[in-house]
Formats: sequence, C-alpha cells, structure tokens
Amino acid sequence: MITSKQRSFLKKLAHELEPTVFLGKSGLTENIKKEMENGFESRELVKVKLQEGCSLSPKEVANQLAQELNAEFVQAIGRKFVLYRESKDNKQILLPKK
Repeated sequence: MITSKQRSFLKKLAHELEPTVFLGKSGLTENIKKEMENGFESRELVKVKLQEGCSLSPKEVANQLAQELNAEFVQAIGRKFVLYRESKDNKQILLPKK
C-alpha cells in the first residue's frame, strides 16, 4: 500500500507519460494483462487509455486490474488511468519514504 505522499510523487511522474496500453471494443483481454505485466517490469508505471469504442468505466477497470495484477492505483483522469507496481528485476522509481 502506497501513502498519499508516494501517490502524489507518482502522479507527477505519470503526467509526463504517454499511454502505453490501449483498451478498445474487446475490453479487458489476457493480452492486455500481459502487456501491463511487461510494462510493470520495464517501467513500473503504466498509463492506460480507454479508446472511444470501449464501454468500460476507467475507475472500475483500474481497480480490477490493480487487484488482479497486484498493483497500486495511482489516478484516473477522463478516459486514462495510471497503475504502479515495483519491478522485481528492473527497479527504476525510488519512492519517497513513508
């Protein structure tokens, strides 16, 4: 569980990021989850964009993915959301102390 201070720090980092995962008409598939896993291991912070054809709610999908992938919800704005999970082998983000 991350603190509000850490969440704020991650929001600042996420602001600069372009979305790397896109959810479309087919919704949440296994390929999307695999792409997210790869993103967590290479970048730790993953920004997702729901495209026009996607009927899912960004916050609901973000919370579901966070739970399934053992990640932390950072923020949701409009049709985008950001999740964070520390990489086991490729640690890049040093979170502020609690």
